[in-house]
Amino acid sequence: MKTLKTFRDSEDGAVTVDWVVLAAMIAALCVLAATLMNGEVSTALSNLAQDIHTVIARVRP
Repeated sequence: MKTLKTFRDSEDGAVTVDWVVLAAMIAALCVLAATLMNGEVSTALSNLAQDIHTVIARVRP
Protein backbone atom coordinates (compact mmCIF):
# COMPACT_ATOMS: atom_id res chain seq x y z
CA MET A 1 0.00 0.00 0.00
CA LYS A 2 2.85 2.37 0.80
CA THR A 3 4.32 1.79 -2.67
CA LEU A 4 1.02 2.75 -4.33
CA LYS A 5 0.76 5.91 -2.22
CA THR A 6 4.32 6.88 -3.11
CA PHE A 7 3.59 6.27 -6.79
CA ARG A 8 0.39 8.33 -6.63
CA ASP A 9 2.08 11.25 -4.85
CA SER A 10 5.15 11.30 -7.10
CA GLU A 11 5.31 14.24 -9.51
CA ASP A 12 8.38 13.15 -11.47
CA GLY A 13 6.35 12.10 -14.50
CA ALA A 14 4.38 15.34 -14.52
CA VAL A 15 7.58 17.39 -14.51
CA THR A 16 8.92 15.34 -17.41
CA VAL A 17 5.74 15.99 -19.39
CA ASP A 18 6.10 19.72 -18.70
CA TRP A 19 9.64 19.73 -20.09
CA VAL A 20 8.61 17.71 -23.16
CA VAL A 21 5.76 20.11 -23.91
CA LEU A 22 8.05 23.12 -23.43
CA ALA A 23 10.70 21.64 -25.73
CA ALA A 24 8.07 20.86 -28.37
CA MET A 25 6.75 24.42 -28.23
CA ILE A 26 10.25 25.86 -28.64
CA ALA A 27 10.92 23.54 -31.58
CA ALA A 28 7.62 24.55 -33.20
CA LEU A 29 8.48 28.24 -32.80
CA CYS A 30 11.89 27.67 -34.40
CA VAL A 31 10.30 25.89 -37.37
CA LEU A 32 7.71 28.66 -37.71
CA ALA A 33 10.38 31.38 -37.60
CA ALA A 34 12.51 29.57 -40.18
CA THR A 35 9.49 29.15 -42.45
CA LEU A 36 8.48 32.79 -42.18
CA MET A 37 12.02 34.05 -42.81
CA ASN A 38 12.74 31.64 -45.66
CA GLY A 39 11.85 34.12 -48.42
CA GLU A 40 13.70 36.99 -46.78
CA VAL A 41 16.87 34.97 -46.25
CA SER A 42 16.73 33.67 -49.81
CA THR A 43 16.34 37.21 -51.16
CA ALA A 44 19.18 38.52 -49.00
CA LEU A 45 21.53 35.74 -50.11
CA SER A 46 20.57 36.28 -53.74
CA ASN A 47 21.31 40.01 -53.42
CA LEU A 48 24.63 39.24 -51.76
CA ALA A 49 25.60 36.85 -54.55
CA GLN A 50 24.71 39.47 -57.16
CA ASP A 51 26.79 42.09 -55.35
CA ILE A 52 29.77 39.73 -55.21
CA HIS A 53 29.47 39.03 -58.94
CA THR A 54 29.34 42.78 -59.61
CA VAL A 55 32.47 43.43 -57.56
CA ILE A 56 34.34 40.57 -59.23
CA ALA A 57 33.33 41.86 -62.67
CA ARG A 58 34.71 45.32 -61.82
CA VAL A 59 37.99 43.95 -60.44
CA ARG A 60 38.75 41.68 -63.39
CA PRO A 61 40.42 43.50 -66.29
